[in-house]
Amino acid sequence: MEEVVVDGKRIEITHPDRIIWESQGISKLDYIHYLVSVSPYMIQHAKNRLLMVWLYPHGITGKKIEKRSVPASAPEWVSQVFYKNKERILLNDTSTLVWAANYGAVEFHVPFDRYDKTDYPMEMVFDLDPPDDKSFHRVIEVALMLKELLQSLGLSSVPRTSGSSGLQVFVPIEPVYTFEQTRKITAFIANYFREQMPERITLERVVSKRGDKLYFDYLQLWRGRTMPVVYSPRAKPNATVAAPLTWPELAEGVQPTDFTMLNIAGRISEKGDLFQPLTTEKQNQSLDEILAFMERNKG
Repeated sequence: MEEVVVDGKRIEITHPDRIIWESQGISKLDYIHYLVSVSPYMIQHAKNRLLMVWLYPHGITGKKIEKRSVPASAPEWVSQVFYKNKERILLNDTSTLVWAANYGAVEFHVPFDRYDKTDYPMEMVFDLDPPDDKSFHRVIEVALMLKELLQSLGLSSVPRTSGSSGLQVFVPIEPVYTFEQTRKITAFIANYFREQMPERITLERVVSKRGDKLYFDYLQLWRGRTMPVVYSPRAKPNATVAAPLTWPELAEGVQPTDFTMLNIAGRISEKGDLFQPLTTEKQNQSLDEILAFMERNKG
């Protein structure tokens, strides 16, 4: 039995030598040490958002179990809030993060709004999913076009690998707009891209109906739906994580598999936390002019 001390709390790690990511040789204890190293950045993203974790009791290639409520076995110090008649987990401190990983969580996901200000997303997000693992260059192409369009609307954005096969483009906004208001903008942009590239882009949510087109997902941004926490590991063979990027390095060409638990700490040391425009240096960008323009030109 290994013991980890965080936030003044001693947590006994069960099965510390159990290998979770076989191809990378990453054990449960390695995984927890990784989480501790990136916990300040994960917490800044997840703070006061209702956490959802994915458990993989039969290994990362097995079926996942979603967990949102605090289990009865959890210690009383686990960060939580009573929300809609349930005790919900909050990723507000490192000790809760380590407890969750020790409990069996492999992935960490949060909604777009905070529990104390529901229905007002903290960001707009576009999720670009390629038709297969060999088509990330198509994702890059569309993402760069999306960046230019957003810039023309006066909005800065941050690209981020999903940790899976796709890419997400985050647009930090002032949290004063409803999901319905942000949907007007994301739907308009998504439909514009589909009209411009009908042979290459689809808005079809059902995977089997997408064919070989890139899925331009604007629907995920909605109440109750979630995205991975920044730097969260994913249940993928290469131990990939959700990694923020710079636009120049995306333009130069990257792959989601370039960013794993084994190299993220070094990357943050070199480049800093590239997700700061969404967290510690939050950019509260206004959507007023865009919404007013759309209102004047509707129909």
